[in-house]
Amino acid sequence: MPMPADIVCDAASDPREIERRSFALIDEAIPEPRPFTGALWHVARRCVHTLGDVEIVSSLRLSQAGLERGLAALRAGCMIFTDTRMAAAGMPRRRLEPLGVTVESMMSLPYLEEVAANAGVTRARAAVELLAPRMGGQIVAIGNAPTALLALLEFLDGKAEDDEAVPALIIGMPVGFVNAAQSKEWLHRTAWPHFTLLGRKGGSAAAAACVNALATLALEQDAG
Repeated sequence: MPMPADIVCDAASDPREIERRSFALIDEAIPEPRPFTGALWHVARRCVHTLGDVEIVSSLRLSQAGLERGLAALRAGCMIFTDTRMAAAGMPRRRLEPLGVTVESMMSLPYLEEVAANAGVTRARAAVELLAPRMGGQIVAIGNAPTALLALLEFLDGKAEDDEAVPALIIGMPVGFVNAAQSKEWLHRTAWPHFTLLGRKGGSAAAAACVNALATLALEQDAG
């Protein structure tokens, strides 16, 4: 069946042009004054683009401290811990390898299923409980499991902001109906540098989008 006459496609076809056009359309849909400016708008716009939803911008919470510490960590060649392989796969190595950054999916821990079963908890919670002592100064990107974010916040509870156990940036984007909104609300009320999307929306792609936006900014800083 040929394309109906009332369907008019955008002329953009090159991948870079499609991305540029997409960002231009987002800028048009969310005119100034925007909730975020400068580099934080770059992160917010990437999230909107990834989820295809301009309405999420009002629920995004992106801290300046999170931006600055996240960029510094990336430029120092940090490690990124993710709660899913999907989030890790959404972070192209072409953006991270020039910075010396590595990505570790917490789900790849050996014997994780056995450890979680013995403890009676989710694999995500078990993984965070095992890896939390290694997360200090690194970036943690959680896009799927509220239990992972809750476990991290429990681990950090009571620690000073300058404690070496505190991650450089917590990207808390778990999606769903059970404790997703609650875990993100708790994160937002903490002093830890963070990016989050309040409510039920989120996902691995959104968590990866934040990292990709920061990596692009870090590479531009190095090139400049």
